[in-house]
Amino acid sequence: MSTATQKTESPAPPPAEGSPSVGTLLLQGLRSNMRQYGMLVALALIIVIFQIWSDDILLRPLNVTNLVQQNGYILILAIGMMIVIIAGHIDLSVGSLVAFIGAAAGVMMIKHDMPWGLAVVLCLLLGAAAGAWQGFWIAYIGIPSFIVTLAGMLAFRGGTQILLDGQSLSPFPDGFEKMSTGFIPEMGPYTQYHNPTMVIGLVVCAAAVWQEWRARQQRAAYELDVVPLGLFFVKCAAIVAAVMAFTMTLSSWHGAPYGLLILAVLFVLFSFVMRNTVVGRHVYALGGNQPAAKLSGVRDKRVTFMVFVNMGVLAALAGLVFAARLGSATPSAGLNFELEAIAAAFIGGASASGGVGTVLGAIIGGLVLGVLNNGMSLVGIGTDYQQVIKGLVLLAAVGFDVWNKRKVGS
Repeated sequence: MSTATQKTESPAPPPAEGSPSVGTLLLQGLRSNMRQYGMLVALALIIVIFQIWSDDILLRPLNVTNLVQQNGYILILAIGMMIVIIAGHIDLSVGSLVAFIGAAAGVMMIKHDMPWGLAVVLCLLLGAAAGAWQGFWIAYIGIPSFIVTLAGMLAFRGGTQILLDGQSLSPFPDGFEKMSTGFIPEMGPYTQYHNPTMVIGLVVCAAAVWQEWRARQQRAAYELDVVPLGLFFVKCAAIVAAVMAFTMTLSSWHGAPYGLLILAVLFVLFSFVMRNTVVGRHVYALGGNQPAAKLSGVRDKRVTFMVFVNMGVLAALAGLVFAARLGSATPSAGLNFELEAIAAAFIGGASASGGVGTVLGAIIGGLVLGVLNNGMSLVGIGTDYQQVIKGLVLLAAVGFDVWNKRKVGS
């Protein structure tokens, strides 16, 4: 009896705990970043397909530069839209605000001969005021963002028609147009590549590797799982190879355009804000669970208000970049830009319920759409079929998000 009791009360010794296997770490990493990695793989496949289909035109330096310049304003909007969606809202007015800011810039610079630097500052302030107006009704009055921004879409579009009187204004000053169409000037001795662009690429590589190493050290400090050192070096090598391939492609033409520098600054700034600041964590908390966020001390009204002010500033910047590239202020500017920005955010990993998404994801989603647009145009696919294909891509991305949530919750 005592022997039986002793056997019952003596559990089998637990298996020795060891470090997770390489396969386990890879699987965990893929699961935690499934949307982002999935879109990266999708972007790579799309590039390979259209590079072959277009007879190697897609990745030619001239076309890559055109890709950057043609999609810069959409990527700027996508960054702001991603933050809005993370906070649990939507903004349908950004396309019309792009047109309104472009019209205001045209009136200031062309009709009234205002210095373009001053006009740019005033337009950014005007965008902030437009975002504050909408944010006030959403945050403090409690009207749903869908309704407020739908009203804004109509109002800003009408304001554009009033400012321009139904006509286009051109040309903009050369200095202003270079903000979108200009390139970093060449410096240093003659080489086969654009020297300043190559230096920037090397700096980006060093910064990216340092950031990866820093993130690894932080995870190790908190005794979290980290990938084996060999895989870490492989990942860093892949990042460096991708950055340098892109850098050398741009350097073999005219170098990096100013629009790319603007986008890079925004990417670094907002990535840091959303990942490393209290404001960024509050935005995620508000979109993930608003009642819990309020109980935790998050000032939900103020955060929502600032999110829409930020969206207004970014929409104004996108409007200026678009007007500079177009060379004129037109009443039809910005048509469907809000749909492109929303699609880029969702394709890049945003969740329809809020609280999920990254700035990098918005860039990836925008690039997926940009490469699709450019590639389909190169191979002669009509705009009607292009809309169908982009709609299916958006539906697949959101459907994958819903499926992934159900799988995790089951």
